[in-house]
Amino acid sequence: MDLRFDEADEAFRREVACWLATALTGEFAELVDAGGPGREHEHLQARKAWERRLGRDGWIGLGWPEADGGRGLSWERQVIFHEECARAGAPGRVGHIGEQLLGPTLLMFGTAEQKARFLPGILDGTRLWCQGYSEPGAGSDLAAVRTRAELRGGEWHVDGQKVWTSLATEADWCFVLARTEPGSLRHRGLSCLLVPMDQPGVDVRPIVQLTGTSEFNEVFFDDARAARDDVVGAPGEGWKVAMGTLAVERGVSTFGQQMGFAREFERVLAAARATGAADDPVLAERLLDSWMQLQVLRYTAVMTLGAPAGSTPGTEANVAKLMWAPWHRRLGELAVDVLGAAGTVAAGPGVDELTPAQRLHLFTRADTIYGGSDEVQRTVIAQRMLGLPRGPA
Repeated sequence: MDLRFDEADEAFRREVACWLATALTGEFAELVDAGGPGREHEHLQARKAWERRLGRDGWIGLGWPEADGGRGLSWERQVIFHEECARAGAPGRVGHIGEQLLGPTLLMFGTAEQKARFLPGILDGTRLWCQGYSEPGAGSDLAAVRTRAELRGGEWHVDGQKVWTSLATEADWCFVLARTEPGSLRHRGLSCLLVPMDQPGVDVRPIVQLTGTSEFNEVFFDDARAARDDVVGAPGEGWKVAMGTLAVERGVSTFGQQMGFAREFERVLAAARATGAADDPVLAERLLDSWMQLQVLRYTAVMTLGAPAGSTPGTEANVAKLMWAPWHRRLGELAVDVLGAAGTVAAGPGVDELTPAQRLHLFTRADTIYGGSDEVQRTVIAQRMLGLPRGPA
């Protein structure tokens, strides 16, 4: 896909930039560059208010069909929005899981009643979601899900554990992949349930990370309830729904991620120039290599835009994950290395006493694990793309 912007697109860019310049002032001025990787704890209440401001002014659901409350904008204009948000330092989103994952999933598989009930809260920024897929024994191997749900008395009764659940402490709802057919194995017998978080039987426990923050959480379901009709797709079609979610997970939102990466690289480059590290031949080569790989990441993101919603995912997402995760981890290492010995010393033991470079370095250690580990990505690519035989179990 050759991403080009015409004059109308550039006029839209000016509209977005103007809105951001006005909105990121006053009560939201403190949010510039806040809430990035390893910094989800920053200004949380203000970022929730920012979510509502986005919804009020029509900046959520840009690519959703107009019939479902969106604006029906092209991929190009969605990309422009992400570019300008990154350029303006717009804060990390707290509603992205609803907008980028659950919303598109409902657009593909949800009933008319489900869309009418759940989409408006996402669009106006008032209802937050988390994703209940990974488990202690089913992280990269999603088909090994053991959380179970049984339909009794007109309700689903959910029991099990999820892990690495982003923003579960703030979410109003969770879309949970659970095994609803007793005795089923692997991809069969799974269902995607919409489970309210504010109820007895849901216990959220934050996981403290290397950065000292807790973006990720464990979620325990002990006879938690979901309404009979709050199943996305038919019962037993959970694997199909989950694959649909993963297919859209790395669409335009991934391009926004690339814009964030570019901004991080620019900071590392500026630090290298300020400290003189850019004059070191070895560090200069690492900076050049990082920049070149960033261009490849951007090109890869552009090439994946425009895939039909709900189409069966191939290995493109696996290749992309295997490219950006180790790159981002190396960028975190480089961010500290260009600072020299001073980069290894924190100002103090508190969460807020890490420098941005140190926080980036620590947080990105997990990049090659969450969202499917590098080892699993290589296995998927080897088997599905190259047709190589399965290794020994």
